Amino acid sequence: MRRSDFHYDLPEALIAQHPLPERTASRLLVLDGRTGAIADRRFADIEALLAPGDLLVLNDTRVIPARLHGRKDTGGRVEVLVERITGEHEALAHVRASKAPRQGVRLFLEGDIVAEVTGREDDLFRLHFAGRDALVDLLERHGHMPLPPYIAREDETADRERYQTVFAARPGAVAAPTAGLHFDEDLLARLAGKGVEQARVTLHVGAGTFQPVRAERIEDHRMHAEYLEVPAEVCERIEATRARGGRVVAVGTTVVRSLETAAAGGELRPYRGETRLFITPGFEFRVVDALVTNFHLPESTLLMLVCAFGGYENVMGAYRHAVEEGYRFFSYGDAMLVVRGEE
Repeated sequence: MRRSDFHYDLPEALIAQHPLPERTASRLLVLDGRTGAIADRRFADIEALLAPGDLLVLNDTRVIPARLHGRKDTGGRVEVLVERITGEHEALAHVRASKAPRQGVRLFLEGDIVAEVTGREDDLFRLHFAGRDALVDLLERHGHMPLPPYIAREDETADRERYQTVFAARPGAVAAPTAGLHFDEDLLARLAGKGVEQARVTLHVGAGTFQPVRAERIEDHRMHAEYLEVPAEVCERIEATRARGGRVVAVGTTVVRSLETAAAGGELRPYRGETRLFITPGFEFRVVDALVTNFHLPESTLLMLVCAFGGYENVMGAYRHAVEEGYRFFSYGDAMLVVRGEE
């Protein structure tokens, strides 16, 4: 297939710039991938749409305030977006400047933070941060929440809470697993009381999630790498869910990629390491039965994954419906519940 097959027209006014006052107040577009049927619901209705014995799998990564502004030692402005913390004082980062900094250049950043460029890895810069304080602590004190590029405003204090799931536990992401933003503690408790079980994996979402697909033939695209962990306990709980006839419901594309990476050998096994799994139409899903997800950018790898899961024609038709009905799009927007289509 071609990249242009995944294009759709989106009015700019439908790109959500702020979250709704309540997490569960979003709309929910339900798509049955087996029949193509769609239904307009509210996100709180998900309680009625999940059944006792289902297993809800969540991504417990925590977004770090990974963006810093400052100047190079030569005086030019610079913006640093930490992609991955690699040591107590080390990181791989995107560095935006009028001219790419060379090895040895020092960056003077907010909070009197000083970083030195020590090398490059492809598009990323290796940085060493001076001083005694651990980098993760410096970022928590002085960093900005790394809002996506389509949110056309500076980060605000409220984003520290709202661009974060209520179950976030393990710092390491520089973009939120946005499907999880719709759940609050009360909804999770009600689902548990109904008999919907919950399990957690970790995938630290990188800034590469916003990387455009530049190749026209989608099979020529090289996926960015992200770190994930699927514990043995999650594999056991999925097996138990299968045995009792329940469904595995992934909250977000990151959970789909985590579980399907762990099952890439044909059988679901514990996994710890990087993944470059690129899911496109024709992919054979081994683990996930239903998917909670936000609406994704045109021609993005995330939209391609959802098309693979719910059926290309079904999903693109659902997106056209969402535009016509004025759904809110992207990170702070509305959600979908997609039941997997036939193989």
